[in-house]
Amino acid sequence: MTSPALIPNTGLTERLARFAASSIDITDDRIVETVRHGFIDAIGCMAAGSTEPVVRIVSDFVRARNSHANDAGMLLGIERAAIADAALVNGTAAHALDYDDVALGGHPSAVLMPAVLAAGEFLDASGADVIRAYLAGYEVWAELASRESDAYHEKGWHPTAVLGTVASAAAVCNLYRLPQKQCSNALALAASMASGLIANFGTMAKPLHAGRAAACGIDAVHLAKAGMAAAPDVFEHRVGYLAALSPRGKADRSRGVRELGAQFRMLDTGLSIKRYPMCYGAHRVIDGVLDLAAAADVRPEQVREVRVSIGPAQASMLKNHSAASALEAKFSLEFAVASALVAGKVGLPELSDAFVASQPVQMAMAKVRTEIVDTRCPIEPVFAFSDRVVIHLANGTTLDSGDIRFARGNALLPLRPREVETKFFDCVAYAGLTDARRLFESLQGLQDLDSVRRLREAAATR
Repeated sequence: MTSPALIPNTGLTERLARFAASSIDITDDRIVETVRHGFIDAIGCMAAGSTEPVVRIVSDFVRARNSHANDAGMLLGIERAAIADAALVNGTAAHALDYDDVALGGHPSAVLMPAVLAAGEFLDASGADVIRAYLAGYEVWAELASRESDAYHEKGWHPTAVLGTVASAAAVCNLYRLPQKQCSNALALAASMASGLIANFGTMAKPLHAGRAAACGIDAVHLAKAGMAAAPDVFEHRVGYLAALSPRGKADRSRGVRELGAQFRMLDTGLSIKRYPMCYGAHRVIDGVLDLAAAADVRPEQVREVRVSIGPAQASMLKNHSAASALEAKFSLEFAVASALVAGKVGLPELSDAFVASQPVQMAMAKVRTEIVDTRCPIEPVFAFSDRVVIHLANGTTLDSGDIRFARGNALLPLRPREVETKFFDCVAYAGLTDARRLFESLQGLQDLDSVRRLREAAATR
């Protein structure tokens, strides 16, 4: 008998479009708090990333279009651009330092925040409107992610790019209040725009994935509004989106569709706020090294070898075993361990070319050995069931972390509100902003804002 939670004989594309076109209930305080934290974290990360070279390149690229559009702001400053261009710049900046939040195998807020903020500013939408739109994008992302058992990272696909593009379109559809048919076309168009490769991790192209996903979602909506049509079954088709992203054919294209909105996946999955500005696949190991080193007062010169155990998908992301630059180091487990040992922390100051290339760090990196364990976390399939750190000291002592299930900041081991606030102000200070209190307070009251344009006004008050 078919479960009443699933709707049989209804096309997946149709159901996703119907949900994106609906008025979604956001009365649950847990939903509001999760989205609010996503906005706070992503805007803080956007500020911190705004001075990165990749953001300058993308900003110059946008300016070179010679567009006279004045629709939405870039980087919460006075400069404005077309909606999709603003989202492109802002999304790239939000992901530039790899410090932004994590869920569903990717980085939801670095895609959804720039998309709904740019479109919301253009539409003069309320804070409640953009929270509802963010939730629409998140739930569509979650539904698509739930249909593939193989890890996207191991296949070479970056979920932030390939799932985020469709999620961005769903969010912006909801914000524009498009009718279902136009939503279907927009989602299908976004499906054809989705792309992003793991091979580009550790380069400027990775943050571009987030910016491009946000921008392409907006472009897809505008094309659908203009009358462009696309396949009405693009997600479930035998040569459609899910099939194309699943070379082993494991994507479930025939399952009935959960009643989207009846039970929000966000309440189960939430958002994981990063404590360290590097690939999330290394965070459990960093926690383990920091804890062991602090408890035993370990200095790097006392360490003979560090053995770490991680899963295959994590290893596919942490591919830079001999990192020589800050960009490469963000995807290096060896650097993560070395920074934790040498500096006793892994923060924005440590993610510099000079620190990565320093002799103590390079020496410590050479002591790291990695074991791949073929287990999978049922909650976060990108991860092994648990990670482990074993430090062997020169004097024969062995320090063992035991199994590490979740990193600090994970949705199941969340940061306290004060820690979220501290991270935000550390990020804006890193960008050279000395007074962002009004912006933070506006974000704290996001659900009550009559217009998200108030955020730009708050950011300008310094």
